[in-house]
Order: sequence, then C-alpha cells, then structure tokens
Amino acid sequence: MHFDPAHTIADEAALRALFEPTHDLAVKKCQDQLSPHAREFIARSPFLCIGTQSRDGRADVSPRGDSVGFVKVLDERTLAIPDRPGNNRLDTQVNILSNPNVGLLFIVPGFEDTLRVNGQARLVTDPALLQTMAVQDRVPKLAIVVTVQEVFMHCAKAFRRSRLWDVASQQNRREMPSLVKIILDETTGAPAEDEMRKLDEGLEEAYRKTLY
Repeated sequence: MHFDPAHTIADEAALRALFEPTHDLAVKKCQDQLSPHAREFIARSPFLCIGTQSRDGRADVSPRGDSVGFVKVLDERTLAIPDRPGNNRLDTQVNILSNPNVGLLFIVPGFEDTLRVNGQARLVTDPALLQTMAVQDRVPKLAIVVTVQEVFMHCAKAFRRSRLWDVASQQNRREMPSLVKIILDETTGAPAEDEMRKLDEGLEEAYRKTLY
C-alpha cells in the first residue's frame, strides 16, 4: 500500500509535535534496577514476551511462559529466564548472539498493568544456575540472563481497551483452523479431515510429553 510521504512521520520532532508533552512522572518512573515492587511483579508472572533484533535489524518477539515465578531474579540488576523446549528455530537466541539488546514485557493474569524491562542479554549454561530451574528433573539447556538497564511499570490502557481478562470477550478457538492445519495450509497443504485429526491429536500428545 502506498502512502503520500506528506502523511508519513519521518523524524522525532514531527512525531512529538502530534502529542502533548509526557507527564514528568512518566519520565521519572524509569529505574535502572529491580525495586522490591518489580521483583514481586516478576515473582507473580507466569508469562513474558521478549523482543530481540538480528544483526541486520530484523525484529522478533517471542513468548515465554511457565509456572509462576519461573524467571529468577539473581540480584537487583540481573534476572534469568530458563530456555524451555520449543521448535528449535532459536530465533531469540541467535539474535542475542549478534545483538544483546532485549526488551521484556511481564504479564500477570488478572493484572491490567504490566512490567517492562530493557537490558542486555547473554546465553548462559552454568550448571549451578540451570539446576535451580529444573522441572520434573529436566534441566534447561541454557538460560537467558539479562542485565537490567531500564525497568518501569506500564499503565492498564491497552488491557482495558482489549478487555483481555474479560471472560465475556473470549473467543472460541474452534472458529479458526488448528495450529497444525494453518501451518500446513500455508506450506505443503493440509491432508483430508481424518488424517488432519490424527495430526492435531499428535500435537496435543507432544504438548503433554515435551513441555519440559
């Protein structure tokens, strides 16, 4: 889609001209270490999104989820995220190797505000750390350790607009094809209904066996 360049924001000055100045408290709230409140928020969170960039600037955002408190706060400037089994694309990990800057968004079910953490990440295989992250006697292969540079709370407007936690706003997942069918439709083509059902059942079985 083409847009007239006259209607495209090209610099920060033009961007800021569209908005009122930010409130002074919105600037001051940004901290350089994990306060007791931030630590408690992380301890309550079973889910986060991590944003990374490749060496050439290609962006990626990946979800990370586990039991409440799965992210370990190692000290006031350091946290560690266990790397649980996934699809082995390793997009996040490869990006960190070439560009360590990351952004984290922590979410707590039922909370409409969120916690944002920005910093630099490294991939760590220290056995002593990984052992503290074991689940069902399965130790993660590595941890994403983040050195905190910025941390601040984010307001509830996005969650209130989206009504994310409102049960009445939940949608029926069955109104769209299954994950496997979507991927097959977009790649090799999905098989007939009976075979498709077996593939969906196979994915559910894999979920049960390979979460950790």
